[in-house]
Amino acid sequence: MSSTNFPPLKNDLILRVCRGESVERVPIWIMRQAGRYLPEYKVISSQHSFFEVCRTPSLACEVTLQPVRRFDLDAAIIFSDILVIPQALGMQVEMIANEGPCFPQPLKTPEDLNTKIDRTRKASEELKYVYEAITLTRHTLDGQCPLIGFTGAPWTLMSYMIEGKASTTMSKAKRWLYSYENESHDLLTVLANFTIDHLVEQIAAGAQIVQLFESHCACLTPDLFNRFSLPYLCQIAKGVREKLAQREIPSVPFILFAKDAHFGLHDLAKSGLFDVISLDWTITPSTIRSLRDENSTLTLQGNLDPCALYSSKENLEKFVQEMLEVFGTQQYIANLGHGIYPDMSVDNVQWFIDAVHLISQEMNKNK
Repeated sequence: MSSTNFPPLKNDLILRVCRGESVERVPIWIMRQAGRYLPEYKVISSQHSFFEVCRTPSLACEVTLQPVRRFDLDAAIIFSDILVIPQALGMQVEMIANEGPCFPQPLKTPEDLNTKIDRTRKASEELKYVYEAITLTRHTLDGQCPLIGFTGAPWTLMSYMIEGKASTTMSKAKRWLYSYENESHDLLTVLANFTIDHLVEQIAAGAQIVQLFESHCACLTPDLFNRFSLPYLCQIAKGVREKLAQREIPSVPFILFAKDAHFGLHDLAKSGLFDVISLDWTITPSTIRSLRDENSTLTLQGNLDPCALYSSKENLEKFVQEMLEVFGTQQYIANLGHGIYPDMSVDNVQWFIDAVHLISQEMNKNK
């Protein structure tokens, strides 16, 4: 299937927001909107393993489209996983039910970089199934809304590759930062370069927006963030644009979500490298306003606490109203402050989406 001649876009709301253009209502999509809380996804997951769905373009396309069929969302996000990159580099990753990802043979010492990582592998070859899924989904969406591609950032990927599973302390991975500084930078550089290629290939395949997830900042000190995360985030943003220009592929909006990176948000805003910065649910209104002062062209995304979706309809509408009053109705994309939870009510998701659209539209009329 061709990665050109896609159907014309019918809803460009989120793209207009990313460009700083005026919009009649606030666009919304939800992190992890495709998947585990939807009854129709549970049917597919009962028949196929998680990574089987990721690696089968027709299944990935179907799961990506499920929430867009059900809700009035302003973007779809391709069904994939950040850990396809370690897999592509030669590491085994399993998805364990009710536990999450697991690396049977994680990185333990710097010597493992020479035996467990294959530096000769290329994203264009190893992750072709992702790009085929993106192209198929763009055509199947029929222009209903833009399609988002994504990947994990180097520190987040590195922490999984060393810890072997989710961790609250990341002590094994942080030990590398303190004990094996040069080797840590070596691994982060390999991951950054692979991530650049992965994002470029997603855009070439039809992704209209990309998001970079740096999910494990909570365990970093400001100094560790500045040395082992921030430089690679900036390298990726620059590298993607440079490679797109070399291949004469138009650039697309770039979203960064650095969860719990309170100490780095101002530097990220001032860098001018990201079109959108997504915020977790712990960010204060004063911080939100100051980020706009740092970069007047910056679009913000977020940041409702995912647990707020457990609320009654009336309370949820109140929370949405308060969120919109803080962020405003322009240069803003509504979202959660992280991913949606598996036991979330489909009705509550519907209330959230409808509330954002209706309340923001009314706020714009009253200006």
